[in-house]
Amino acid sequence: HLAISVGSKEQVDRLTKKLQENEFQVVGEPRMTGDGYYESVILDPENNLIEITE
Repeated sequence: HLAISVGSKEQVDRLTKKLQENEFQVVGEPRMTGDGYYESVILDPENNLIEITE
C-alpha cells in the first residue's frame, strides 16, 4: 500500500470526504489507530490501498 501524510486530522477528513464524493471506496473511515496515528484508508481504481495520515 501507499501512505500519504497530509499534515492534520482536518486534512485527513477533508481529503477522505472529497475522494468518497468522487466515488473512491473508503475501506477505513478516519480514525485514531492503536499506534497513535489518525488515518483513513481508500481503495484506488486499480485496487491499491491508499492510507491517508495526518
